[in-house]
Formats: sequence, structure tokens, C-alpha cells
Amino acid sequence: MTQRVELAAVLDRLAIDALITEYAVTVDDGDWDGYRKLFAPDGRADYRSAGGIEGGAADIAAWLADTMRLFPMRQHLIVNRRLRFGTLDQDTGDTAHVQADYVNPMRFARDDGEASTAPDFVCGGRYAFAALRTHAGWRLRQVVVEEKWRQSPVRHDQSSAAG
Repeated sequence: MTQRVELAAVLDRLAIDALITEYAVTVDDGDWDGYRKLFAPDGRADYRSAGGIEGGAADIAAWLADTMRLFPMRQHLIVNRRLRFGTLDQDTGDTAHVQADYVNPMRFARDDGEASTAPDFVCGGRYAFAALRTHAGWRLRQVVVEEKWRQSPVRHDQSSAAG
């Protein structure tokens, strides 16, 4: 492998890492237009294992915009990223697959829409990202969420406290 090829591979790895990070930030910030722009034109996402839906990027962005109102504070931590490149039309390096674990703490909304002070809802699992090299750079072709666990707060009835 020549130094030029090795440099190109490093640049691709950095670009894909940035794409995955941008994915997390757009969801956490509620930037649904930015979320849609991360996907290739035929890009899809599947959140069914976490109780969500499967569909095209625009449909998913609309569903997330509605669902994430329940959680005004959220933070995706995407770690343990494994990247492998694939081939498309005999041109090595046009596709990439990333397997990455996540932990996602979120804070429930109060009735006024602001973040509560109640305990967090936390879930974790694994993402499978498929990326495609496009003229606009690397874009997501597919995102599949495999939720492995979740922890919900136990709500105690405040009216039963002695007063």
C-alpha cells in the first residue's frame, strides 16, 4: 500500500468518524434538518428495537422531532467504533460499515416542556451504520439501532409522604 493510499484511508476514517459524531449531535440538539442531510438520498433508519419506527430519513426525522419532545435533555455517547470498508462497483472504499455501542441518558420533560429534575431515563445498545461515499462526502445509507437495555426511573407517589 502506498503512502497516498494509506493517507486516503486515514482521511476516510476521520470523515466517517465525524459523520457518526454529527449523527449523535444532531439528535441531541434536535437539529432535524441537519439529521436529514446526513443521509444519502435513499438513506433509511430502523429504531424498532427501541420502540420506534423504520423508514426514510425524512420520516424518521419527523418521528424523532415528535418523540424527543419527551426528552428535552439528551446525550448520545457513541463508543467502541469498529469500521470496515466495502466495495461498490468494483471501486474499493466506496462503502463503509460501522458497528458502535451507545449509552443514551435522557431527562424527561415537565408539563411545561422544560427538563425535569427527576431521575434520567437511560438506554444502551449497539448501532449498525452503513455509509456511502457520495459527491457531497460520506453519507449514511442505513442506521439500525439494537437497544440492549434500558433503565427507567421509578416514580414514587408524592401524596403518600407524611406531611
